[in-house]
Amino acid sequence: MFAGGGTGGHLFPALAIADEVRNLNPQSNIVFVGTKDRIEARVVPQKGYKLHTIWTAGVQRKLSLRNFLVPVKLLVSIVQSFLVIGEAKPGVVIGTGGYVCGPVLFAAWLRGIPTVIHESNSLPGITTKLLAGRVTKVFLGLEDALQHLKRRDNVEVVGTPIRKGLDEARRADGLSTFGLEPDKTTLLVFGGSLGAVSLNNAVLSMMEIFERSGTQIIWQTGSSQYEQIQQQVVGKRIGWIGPFIDRMEMAYAAADVVLCRAGAITIAELTRVGKPAILVPYPFAAEDHQTRNAQSLVRAGAAEMVPDAEVPTRLQTILMNIVNNKAIRESMAAAGKRLNRPDAGKIVAHYVLRLATQTS
Repeated sequence: MFAGGGTGGHLFPALAIADEVRNLNPQSNIVFVGTKDRIEARVVPQKGYKLHTIWTAGVQRKLSLRNFLVPVKLLVSIVQSFLVIGEAKPGVVIGTGGYVCGPVLFAAWLRGIPTVIHESNSLPGITTKLLAGRVTKVFLGLEDALQHLKRRDNVEVVGTPIRKGLDEARRADGLSTFGLEPDKTTLLVFGGSLGAVSLNNAVLSMMEIFERSGTQIIWQTGSSQYEQIQQQVVGKRIGWIGPFIDRMEMAYAAADVVLCRAGAITIAELTRVGKPAILVPYPFAAEDHQTRNAQSLVRAGAAEMVPDAEVPTRLQTILMNIVNNKAIRESMAAAGKRLNRPDAGKIVAHYVLRLATQTS
């Protein structure tokens, strides 16, 4: 049983581990627990897995009336988790972060079922901090997360499981997919499905600089600003622009430099493909964990970081210095590759199957 959702950063590692479990043991019975109104409700069934839903929500970090419902939802979700676990009878319960997995892991622990957590961020979330000392095993995506856990005898750093095929796409195929020229430097820009206003505005302000330097762009604007931006770049030869990138493996393959946020999945993907990056952490992320994620790559020499508030004044200089210097790009790419942990999903899947065998 996998519990994790609310955001792609919590859901996609769970799906990657589930796929590895299924590959290693096709007879495995895999189910997910999530909510009915977030990303997991759409994606999990598409991936061919059964989804049980519970009524739960996270604490709003700003003053909100919805916070008064959190204790009620927590109690209800724990009861629902007991019922779901009783019905599915899992041999192992795996949580991948977020408020969804808290009540499920807690109920499984109370029932004496082996439990596993995978934490992708360099700053563990509330659920991980509260339950890490009780679960059977904790897997971490980044070494920096270790310092935030009191108990470490059940902890292993393995990396973050990510989608397959990222490192199999070729540059020529990526350029062809987006209709780009092979002799130009390619900048990949993305800020999530809704986009990132600060990144979009910065790229818009640099259009003439990109044209003069011969830089072409693969630009995922997000859905909220796409039409507005499209109207502003009419007639400019900038490359490819769209609200969402369906073939992310091709975008990475074509890219020479990446400008993006610093979510845990993005960090894992950048190290997998070995691309130099300028990271602009989302300033409202819980406990500012994206800044800590970014710092792990900066310390390794694989990325530069620009705080969101400093994008208008600092981004252009830092970005163009990397875009225009192949030696810097190659050095950053090599540093990123050294952080790559390609077997994260398999390591967790093997452990989960061993636990399931022991309890069956």
